[in-house]
Amino acid sequence: MSDTPSLRQAALDYHAHPKPGKLEIKATKPMANGRDLARAYSPGVAEASLEIKADAANAEKYTARGNLVAVVSNGTAVLGLGNIGALASKPVMEGKAVLFKKFAGIDCFDIEVDQPDPEKLADIVCALEPTFGAINLEDIKAPDCFIVEKLCRERMNIPVFHDDQHGTAIVVGAAAKNALHVAGKSFADIKVVSTGGGAAGIACLNMLVKLGVKQENIWLCDIHGLVYKGRAEDMNPHKSQFAQKTELRTLDDVIGDADLFLGLSGPNVLKPEMVQKMADRPIIFALANPTPEILPQAAREVAPDAIIATGRSDFPNQVNNVLCFPFIFRGALDVGATEINDAMQIACVDGIAEMARATTSAEAAAAYKGEQLTFGPDYLIPKPFDPRLVGVVSSSVAKAAMESGVAKRPIKDLEVYKEKLNQSVFKSALLMRPVFEAAAVASRRIVFAEGEDERVLRAAQAILEETTETPILIGRPEVIESRCEKLGLTIRPGTDCQIVNPENDPRYYDYWSSYHQIMQRRGVTPDLAKAIMRTNTTAIGAIMVHRGEADSMICGTFGEYRWHLNYVEQVLADGDLRPHGALSLMILEDGPLFIADTHVRQLPTPEELAESTIGAARHVRRFGIEPKIAFCSQSQFGNQAEGSGKRLRAALDILDQKPRDFVYEGEMNLDAALDADLRARIFPGSRLQGAANVLIFAHADAASGVRNILKMKADGIEVGPILMGMGNKAHIVTPSITARGLLNMAAIAGTPVAHYG
Repeated sequence: MSDTPSLRQAALDYHAHPKPGKLEIKATKPMANGRDLARAYSPGVAEASLEIKADAANAEKYTARGNLVAVVSNGTAVLGLGNIGALASKPVMEGKAVLFKKFAGIDCFDIEVDQPDPEKLADIVCALEPTFGAINLEDIKAPDCFIVEKLCRERMNIPVFHDDQHGTAIVVGAAAKNALHVAGKSFADIKVVSTGGGAAGIACLNMLVKLGVKQENIWLCDIHGLVYKGRAEDMNPHKSQFAQKTELRTLDDVIGDADLFLGLSGPNVLKPEMVQKMADRPIIFALANPTPEILPQAAREVAPDAIIATGRSDFPNQVNNVLCFPFIFRGALDVGATEINDAMQIACVDGIAEMARATTSAEAAAAYKGEQLTFGPDYLIPKPFDPRLVGVVSSSVAKAAMESGVAKRPIKDLEVYKEKLNQSVFKSALLMRPVFEAAAVASRRIVFAEGEDERVLRAAQAILEETTETPILIGRPEVIESRCEKLGLTIRPGTDCQIVNPENDPRYYDYWSSYHQIMQRRGVTPDLAKAIMRTNTTAIGAIMVHRGEADSMICGTFGEYRWHLNYVEQVLADGDLRPHGALSLMILEDGPLFIADTHVRQLPTPEELAESTIGAARHVRRFGIEPKIAFCSQSQFGNQAEGSGKRLRAALDILDQKPRDFVYEGEMNLDAALDADLRARIFPGSRLQGAANVLIFAHADAASGVRNILKMKADGIEVGPILMGMGNKAHIVTPSITARGLLNMAAIAGTPVAHYG
């Protein structure tokens, strides 16, 4: 239950508004006219049914079954609430369904069944097999859950997974693997003491055995004390397999020299004096919720070097099943697995553990701002919002399913599959692929003006890991080094990347004298040039590109766009190289949309609009997209004589004077640009076919406003702004950019000019 009245009300409001519940059904096909109806239902639907009747495998091709999971519960063991019944369990099951969708893109129905009899419940679940690609059993009390899962797995030819058992066991296994790594111990040598003889506790112990713990080194306690050979009270076959032949009877009796305490029982079961008896560097997994078997601070008072995990989000190392179930089901569904076997579960353990040892993603850091996310005693398992989990864990599970022979639809290329999974969470990945491929042909040097910024540091780490480019950071070395260490990044200044220290760099004289030479007839004195080269990192980056010490620069993570543009123009504009527009790629749910000019010219002339249009067409092709350009205005095909329409029509005339290798049309309203049917009614002779994918505006205010609305209200992901006209020597981003956005801009900056004209 919620800890405070305000949190309780907030949780209730979350479930009640703006509409009750957390789920809705959304159609994936259009249903706008009679033709759609005839295809979706009678008579067209019969064709899909006949194909499935002829070959059951076609269900995955013509229905949603291959990406559909059922979360099934009878509500007999819900969270820490106990047997609250099927109906009261529905908010929990809806929540589970939301997590499937959020973290792995899996559709899910929650099914609450008012049936306490485990055999009858199993009958109901088995009868659902034609509907679902997999079954997630949830919150069914022990030992009934063992019976239900066993019967369903024997009778069904799709994965059946009781998450309370196996999901918990997998995450505990990953946390234990990394905890032992930190403590310098091994599974084969440790003594384990566990409290909790329920489904989760037994599954965790079975997982530890699979990972190498010797069964004779496991001591299981429950509410009645130690599970020992000959005990009759509250025993079942699952507990009996861990019964010890001993005269010892209590937790206090057996805790001595234990390397790992595993608690899945109740509050305050493990006392500080018991912790004192444990081995050096004890590992304590106190997973009872909401109050653990021992609070971390109480354990550390007697064992300061203890490695501790709990089930709570307000302590480090939360053992949370969401790290497992979305990703193990994703891998299982994608290969058509008939079950989730031991090999797949251990692959999931290894994948989760591997993620924690890797450098933390910028997305996870942003979601858990202020937390230390560096592998070690307080970071044994990754955070659920790390978007790399689906690629790493699901591909590992899929591989294990294929190697163990349970995959009906093996994947030919696992690397391609992993990349596809990453594209599902990194929305820019697919569109950026041609840019990254072009950037890979040359090792360009990219200088970041704001080299101390966390986003820049994370981007630099990713550049070193994912590209052939060399990042150069402008900033104080000691600040960069301390921040990298705090953020858990492996890059180190001077070793992995070049650092330019504005306070003390041996090239200072060369830099200020170069700047003075450029600006001496524009009012810049030697003293002012010296001051600028000590304090203005944008100017320093531009001078580095000017001198050939870097191939391109990226600036703008803080400050105003035109302030940065001023120094880029001062130093790098020369002859044909001059800024003539900023192009933003907005990645939306239904595809990409390019917008220009968002920043450079407030009120462009017809000549400048034509120039921006030509540049936009060239840059759009860098993404493997054929440009279809619309000039956007309040005026529509000449119906307003003055205003922006007049300038856009003049730009159209300029473009028409020469043959162009791209399609453009205007001027028109935004809805006409994006709706081909509407445009055909208004202007049947339009040379633009289909929806426009590039929008050119005659006011920067309009372009920038549309860009920001798409970001804030349509969840648009921005790539850019791309500074056009500077030969890829400089790009100015905006303060809202993310580390992933900076990586994308580095790829754009890393593309040789020859690759895009």
